[in-house]
Amino acid sequence: MKVHIHVSLKSGVLDPQGRAIHHALEGLGFAGVNDVRAGRLIELDVDDSVTDAQLDEMCRKLLANMVIENYRIEKVGEKENA
Repeated sequence: MKVHIHVSLKSGVLDPQGRAIHHALEGLGFAGVNDVRAGRLIELDVDDSVTDAQLDEMCRKLLANMVIENYRIEKVGEKENA
């Protein structure tokens, strides 16, 4: 099964990458962008035997820094057989 882990900075945590993207967008002439928050996407291909609790534990122990980041787990679907 494909699983996407969306990791983003918690509200109130400074986001220098987001600020740089915002500044670059303004420099390219794009108006109307009020704020940018950058995050990351981690894609896992896991066996069907992997539980939601195990996915949550992976996030808490390794994939997200729980002090400054939030995460969201999204099950995308069955893996494709080639």
